[in-house]
Amino acid sequence: MSRAASRSFLFLAAKQGGGRSLGVKHARSERALAEVLRRDRRVLLRTWALPSWISAEAPMKTKDHLVLNEQLAQLLSRGVPLVEALEVVESVIRPDQRPRIERMREAVSGGASFADACRAVGGFDVVTIAVYRAAERTGDLAGAAAQLCETARRQLKIAGKATTLMLYPVIVTLIGLFAGTFLIMFIVPSMGQSLVDAGADIPIYTEILMIVGLFLRGNWLPVLAVLVVLGIAGLLGRHAVAGAVGKLARGIPVLKGVVLTQETARFFTVMAALSRSGVPVADAIAVASNAISHPRLRKQFDRLRVKLVEGGVLPRLIDGVDALPIATRRLLIAADRAGDLDTAFDSLAEDMGDALESQTQRLLALLEPALIVMLAVGIGSLVLAILVPLITMSTQVS
Repeated sequence: MSRAASRSFLFLAAKQGGGRSLGVKHARSERALAEVLRRDRRVLLRTWALPSWISAEAPMKTKDHLVLNEQLAQLLSRGVPLVEALEVVESVIRPDQRPRIERMREAVSGGASFADACRAVGGFDVVTIAVYRAAERTGDLAGAAAQLCETARRQLKIAGKATTLMLYPVIVTLIGLFAGTFLIMFIVPSMGQSLVDAGADIPIYTEILMIVGLFLRGNWLPVLAVLVVLGIAGLLGRHAVAGAVGKLARGIPVLKGVVLTQETARFFTVMAALSRSGVPVADAIAVASNAISHPRLRKQFDRLRVKLVEGGVLPRLIDGVDALPIATRRLLIAADRAGDLDTAFDSLAEDMGDALESQTQRLLALLEPALIVMLAVGIGSLVLAILVPLITMSTQVS
């Protein structure tokens, strides 16, 4: 095990070519920090230990797991010892993750198992630790790392589809908000006041927009402060916000199919990694169901696992998971009878990823015209607030 938990230090160091640098790094101790800086060709001059509430170590991202498992798979399969393989990983991973890998290497060299070292340093989910532990029992850590590497690639692909799906609406919405705010704060009040001075009849709608615009212009600082507070509150309660957004997405007809496909792809991706590592199906389902957030799908898989542990037969139990398409259930039943669930989980993870990509493209094709119409209605209503009085006044003059 690692001898001490990582903490954050504010440090002052001398550079090799002259000058000094100030920064923050995570390390087990000042001595370990000095060693890390020495590798970067810097000499530690002074340190200040930061409070624990701001000393949280940066979490491991999916890309970090990809780099770790990719290097382990390549090196271990060629006979490189695990400790030396971790030294290589430490040199290629992101700098803020190097202290974590260093502690893993020290724990392994001290006699700890690789799975225990991962759990001790943090940053690894239960799925990854379960795969490593099963691989150490079978003696195929390189194979497990290769499978987790493929799993990380699939997860990045799934996350990329979700990001693509959300990025376009967010950009269009922000453009609409900025344009609308500019119109309502500056253009509508100025033009409206000019029309009032010219003796034009102003509709109630235009008067309301003028009042709102003048209020925003005169109180922009308090309004901005309120928005900042709301943003901070949303950031602090991001889990609740994400849960509410997820619940809303699962209820919208055009989105619920995409969400279910995304969660199913994540489930089978985890199942493929666990099954290839020799984890029993019931244990793999327990771990994989914790990796998804879809309530209906998770509830059905939890019920399947309980009945499977109680002695149920998998082919009969799979039919009860009606959240899955019938073709998927039939494929799993056939694979179980043939004794080839590993290949079935792997192919289903790939197929669900492809299905998610096609569904995302179709949804984007629907969103584009819908967002354009919404933007046109929002901005157009502000423009009409000026055009209607102008047209009315020109008609009266004529």
